[in-house]
Amino acid sequence: GSPITAEERRLRDKKHLNDITAARLPPLHHSPAKLLSIEESIAIQMQQKEAYEEMQAKLAAQKLAERLNVKMLRFEPEGEASMQYREVRDED
Repeated sequence: GSPITAEERRLRDKKHLNDITAARLPPLHHSPAKLLSIEESIAIQMQQKEAYEEMQAKLAAQKLAERLNVKMLRFEPEGEASMQYREVRDED
């Protein structure tokens, strides 16, 4: 047969794929990749590492509190809770 161009071949292959499957590629929601300088890359990696370590620390504290069955209650030394056990009586 006659030789076909790369564009015609791509269209033919795409049509064939459309005939045999209903699967479609998801639309690109993000901007395409871009080049970063080494400094930018290191800064981003350090930020991600700090955020990851902070999240891990919070998760570890939460798991430890659950394991030890620790309840965190509100502490109000000047509030109403501190006055509940006191009964001031003036009997004079």
